[in-house]
Amino acid sequence: MIFTRDFHKDPFIVIWELTRACQLKCLHCRAEAQYKRDPRELTFEQGKDLIEQIYEMNNPMLVFTGGDPLMRPDVFDIAEYAVKKGVRVSMTPSATPNVTKEAIEKAKEVGLSRWAFSLDGHNAKIHDHFRGTDGSFDLTMERIRYLHELEIPIQINTVISRYNVEYLNEMAQLIEELDCVLWSVFFLVPTGRGQESDMISPVEHEKVFIWLHDLSKRVKFDIKTTAAQHYRRVFIQQKMREAKGQADEIRYLDALTEQGLTGSIDGLGRAPKGVNDGNGFVFISHIGDVYPSGLLPIKAGNVKEQPLAEIYRESPIFKDLRNPDKYKGKCGVCEFRYVCGGSRSRAYAMTGDYLESEPFCVYIPKSLRQKQK
Repeated sequence: MIFTRDFHKDPFIVIWELTRACQLKCLHCRAEAQYKRDPRELTFEQGKDLIEQIYEMNNPMLVFTGGDPLMRPDVFDIAEYAVKKGVRVSMTPSATPNVTKEAIEKAKEVGLSRWAFSLDGHNAKIHDHFRGTDGSFDLTMERIRYLHELEIPIQINTVISRYNVEYLNEMAQLIEELDCVLWSVFFLVPTGRGQESDMISPVEHEKVFIWLHDLSKRVKFDIKTTAAQHYRRVFIQQKMREAKGQADEIRYLDALTEQGLTGSIDGLGRAPKGVNDGNGFVFISHIGDVYPSGLLPIKAGNVKEQPLAEIYRESPIFKDLRNPDKYKGKCGVCEFRYVCGGSRSRAYAMTGDYLESEPFCVYIPKSLRQKQK
């Protein structure tokens, strides 16, 4: 279907951190999750009001995250309210004993559109180390079998780090064997518990992007990236190289179309154009604080005090992030800045300035190359 949305007015996707409570101790945890729930969490009534506000913003996709959303006893009541309103809801729970067959059946009953689990290694040794909990891998695999039995589409989220970058072929094979509809590949941002020492290098980022593009042509599951906006640039470059002999503008448009950046949306819910922190994307914390993303911890307001639409549309932080011409350094002059823009989260984490250049991108923009001649 054709999809129109002005990111200056409405986000494409809203992430709501229902709680920071979680039983796992993941090395990279953005939320620095705790074992107990915070008494300041948005209440069920506040949550219903928030869902109404989200729906009024041209009904974007809504994802429940945490912590672990299943640590809230009312999670399915919240989900049911949203689904009955007409909101498309997905959930990313932690693979813990909370994920019972009954919980998954309830999720299907209330109408959740997809279930996402995290897998950060193709075996227990790698995954359990990264998740900080022995037995997490085996539990995840068992729960995936539940999802298949109930015919619920499965998305797998993987954080690329120095712990697993050498085993991506094995990971891809596992994703295929698990019959997943989507592999969502996250590239580590050093925030929360995530450390710079856990990240792969800029050159390794580029190599993984090229590998992902090649993989996308031979597997049945789809691939999308998070905190890796420069994958869009690599994708476009690869498509243009494959289409030699055509006019540049035709090759460019074809590449944009295949990457989903020219106005159509598919059944997997991918954006019609490049989403970035604060630009088509908004994050609401467990206590109602609003951020451009969960990885960019610059507070723009709180939904208990101000309407979400007003924060998203009027906050100077969000306005800056939606204007790639304000980006600094090479990102600000890059010919791909409107479809890429680099990770604003990583720029902030590494430099303290969310408008600075993506520090883990090796590409030199055309205008800078011409100056060097």
